[in-house]
Order: sequence, then C-alpha cells, then structure tokens
Amino acid sequence: MGTPIKVLLVEDNEDAAFLLVHLLRTADYELTVERVDTPEAMRNALERDALDLIISDFSLPEFSGPAALAMCQEKGLDIPFIVVSGRIGEEVAVQMMKAGADDFVSKDNLSRLIPVVGRELRSHRERRGRTRAEAMMAHLASVVESCDDGIFSQTLEGTVLSWNSGAEWIFGYTAEEMIGQSLNRLQPPDRSAELEEISDKIKCGQRVLRYETLRLRKDGKPIEVALTVSPVKDGAGRVIGASVVARDISLRKEAERERSKLIEELTQALARVKTLGGLLPICASCKKIRNDNGYWEQVETYIKSRSNADFTHGICPDCMHHLYPNLIKTPPG
Repeated sequence: MGTPIKVLLVEDNEDAAFLLVHLLRTADYELTVERVDTPEAMRNALERDALDLIISDFSLPEFSGPAALAMCQEKGLDIPFIVVSGRIGEEVAVQMMKAGADDFVSKDNLSRLIPVVGRELRSHRERRGRTRAEAMMAHLASVVESCDDGIFSQTLEGTVLSWNSGAEWIFGYTAEEMIGQSLNRLQPPDRSAELEEISDKIKCGQRVLRYETLRLRKDGKPIEVALTVSPVKDGAGRVIGASVVARDISLRKEAERERSKLIEELTQALARVKTLGGLLPICASCKKIRNDNGYWEQVETYIKSRSNADFTHGICPDCMHHLYPNLIKTPPG
C-alpha cells in the first residue's frame, strides 16, 4: 500500500488532470484527488480538507495559478504548491517561484513531476516536524517560565545557563544577574562540599531527588530549599550539564519546627503531671496515709504532694448530725 496523500488539482482540462493522477499513481501514492477550476471551488477545498499537495496549471478560463497561490498564502497554509504548465516561459516560472511556489514543471517534461513531488512532500514533512517541535519547545518554555518553582540549568562546572522567573522570586537574582555566573554565589560557606557531591553524582548520570538544604538569597539571608537535580545529555548520551528544580520549603520547615516545639512542650508538661497508683496504706481510724519514708501524713498533704489536686473543706450531712446535732433544725411535725 502506497503513501496516502490528499491532492488538489487546479486544472480545467480533464485529460490533463487524468494524466497527472496516472503519473502520481505510478509512484505508489495512495491518492485522494479533488479537481477545481474556479476561485469558489478552490476556497471550499482549502477550508474543507487538510491537503498534502497542490498541483496547479498557470492559466485557466476562470482562475489562475497565481490567484490560487495567493489564496493559499492569505490563509497561511503551508502546503507544497507545484505549477505544471506548458504555456509559460522561464521568466514567468521564476516569478511564480519568487511569489512562493515550491517548483515549476513543464508539461513538456513531466518526467520531473514525480521527483519534484517526492522532494516537496519530504520537505513539507520536515517543516511540519520542526514546526511541531518548535511549538512544543515554546509551550515547555512558557510552562517553565511561569512555574513558581525555581528552574534553571547549568554546566558541569556550575555556570548558570538559564534562570526562570521562579528562580528570580526565590533567590532574588534576575536572569541577567545569574546567567553566565557561578552557582557558588548561592552556596553558604559551611556547605561548600555539597556542590561537589551533587556534581559527582550528575557526572555519573544519577539524579538527586528532593535534597533539602540551605542556599543564600541576594540579600544574604539563608533560605531553605528542596533541590531536584537531573543530568542533561547530548545526542550521544554524554552528560553535558544539569537541570535544577528548587522549591522554597521555608514555610513547611517552620511549621515542622513549630510542631516539634509544641510536642516537646506537651511532653514536658505531661512529665510534670503527678499521678497516684498502687496500694495506699491508710489508718482505719484517723485516715492518715503512710508515705514512702514510713511517716504518717494527713490525707490532704499526701495527695497534694503527689498530684495536681487541691482541696476545699466542708462537712458532710452524716458528720453534721454526729458532731453538731443541736445546729440541725428539726422539720415541723
């Protein structure tokens, strides 16, 4: 099965169109062909179909090759456009090429048509691939630039190659201030060995994931960050640099410290809480309790020294009847 292509023939002569289709099929193309010979039909075809190739005669009774080419250009379409005609000279053919036609084939030399079509289809596929790749790169660049995380790239020696707006916000340096400079300016003096350790791993093709550390802002203040560093390789698979994603974790680390402080305070408070347990030796008569040293203490003193309890005093009804019967009013009979 041949390569499927959609072809638009701008041709008023049915015999000429039949010959062109026959030639294309000899090149093992699986064709879908539409023939037009008026501006309206051309416009409808361009709006309706995604075309792979346009082959146009130069002069038609109601239309022309230059008008067809202009219509494609007005719509911003990148479709191989080949002029096939026997009525124009080299000067007109050159003018068509300058206007944007991809090639010109004389009807007296149609043996050129298949090689020209093959070349232009390949060229178009390459252009389309580049356009898609460029669009994807532009999209990725936009994503990187708008990301809140700091994203930057560096050489193996630590020279900054790119620096997004997130990195500007986190570290305070603009891209102009950092690109071409060493990452050492972000390194606290007491952490000088970190860059070498990370660089050694990157050179071996290893990634460094979520490495939590300190870096210095432009104003000299330390900032807590989590770094993910990945090797960047060339087409041959050699490591030529690194990409770095830096996330500001200052708020999270501060919350962790506050939580640890709260836990420590609660632990200390619980350690100060005194509890009573086990058997309490208590006098059956006076209710004193024998302490650990063998001395007898009032029950209030004993409990207060071993817990957070305190006492208020009163007289229960039974004791009131026993101790102060004369103070109790007898209800009328």
